[in-house]
Amino acid sequence: MQRFALRRFVAKTLVEGKTCRQSVREERSRTSRKIFFWALSFVGVTTMKAFRDALAVALAAVVPLASTPQVAMANCCGETFRLECQTVYDEQQVTAYRMEQETVYDAVQVTRRVPVWETEQRERRFIVSKPVTETTMREERFTVQKPVYETQMRDASYDVVRTVAETSVREERFVVQKQVMETSEREEQFTVMRPVVETIQQERRTTVMRPVTTMTTQVVDQGCMVNQVTMFQPAPTRRGLTWMPASQTLDPVTGAVLVQRPGLTWASVTPAPQAVVQQVWRPNLVAQQVPVTTLCPQDVVEQIPVQVQRQVAETCTRKVPVQVCRIVNEEQVRQVPVTTYKQVVERVPKQVEVKVCKMVTEEHVRQVPVTTCKWVQEERIEPIQVRVCKIVEQQETVQQPRVVCKKVPVTYTVRVPRTVVMKVPIAQPCCGG
Repeated sequence: MQRFALRRFVAKTLVEGKTCRQSVREERSRTSRKIFFWALSFVGVTTMKAFRDALAVALAAVVPLASTPQVAMANCCGETFRLECQTVYDEQQVTAYRMEQETVYDAVQVTRRVPVWETEQRERRFIVSKPVTETTMREERFTVQKPVYETQMRDASYDVVRTVAETSVREERFVVQKQVMETSEREEQFTVMRPVVETIQQERRTTVMRPVTTMTTQVVDQGCMVNQVTMFQPAPTRRGLTWMPASQTLDPVTGAVLVQRPGLTWASVTPAPQAVVQQVWRPNLVAQQVPVTTLCPQDVVEQIPVQVQRQVAETCTRKVPVQVCRIVNEEQVRQVPVTTYKQVVERVPKQVEVKVCKMVTEEHVRQVPVTTCKWVQEERIEPIQVRVCKIVEQQETVQQPRVVCKKVPVTYTVRVPRTVVMKVPIAQPCCGG
């Protein structure tokens, strides 16, 4: 069958005047177009980008056919013609689906806790301090100094003044305060605490320490001092060029392992370590049995007679002599010599009126009002309004949005390229002519 199909294909190609290569290319082009449209119908083009990719694949299969060179053909009678390839575009209707999002609202029952404020009438009790004012009359005694003016005649002489001395005796009365001691008896009651002795049996607990000997294991160190060699690294002394061997470092940014090349670098020159001999204690632990005596406490209970003394209160009465000292006023009289000097005017006597002011003490009594303020506590009841918040459950219908994706068919026109081969005769004379 394959050989028969191949022969039929070759015979058809020779009859149409095409070369075998051109027929094969046209067959490939038709096959690629069939595969392209079959893929579109099987998979379905959803986006323009997918359609463009499929169209590019089809054009890539068709373009080589358009760029094939033109071959001149000749028939049996000697007529010469050439083959021209022309691209023809066929329009096809293609249906694709695009995704559109639509918002749909669903009714959902939601329970909400809503605060509800209510006003309640309550009583508030409080204590109020109220002032109470009282007015009383108080008798107040005070002393007033009252001036008293007297007119006296004074003898004044301005020509000759003679001083005359007169000596007189004047009685002077004065009050002397004397202390008088009086003795009286006063009854005095006092409380005396008398001791009473009683004998009681008291329980006494004592702790006695009894020796107990036990054997314990004790570790004794019987070591000795041993010389030990230690390498001592002295501190770097100076900075200079030092050979640095190759080493690996870690990059802190990228975390990659970097290899640092060997070479000379400036660093602190460290001298070689030195050997130091030190004496070190080498322990030698030996276990020994050692007797240990410990005191263990033991409780002992004894009944001991104890004398207890308690105090008993007793009231006694006694007479106490009391000396009272009181002050007694005693009036005494004494003779006091007084020398009086008088000025006597001999020539021009003159009487001068002189006003003398004396202060006289008077005792007055007056009634003074006294206001006393007292605070009295009084309980009061006051009605008040209080707002109370209560949580009430409330059913509500809420529109809850959700996004629904749906496919919308889109129809558009696609131009599919197709290559058509035409034979164009060449004006040449026939072989027989």
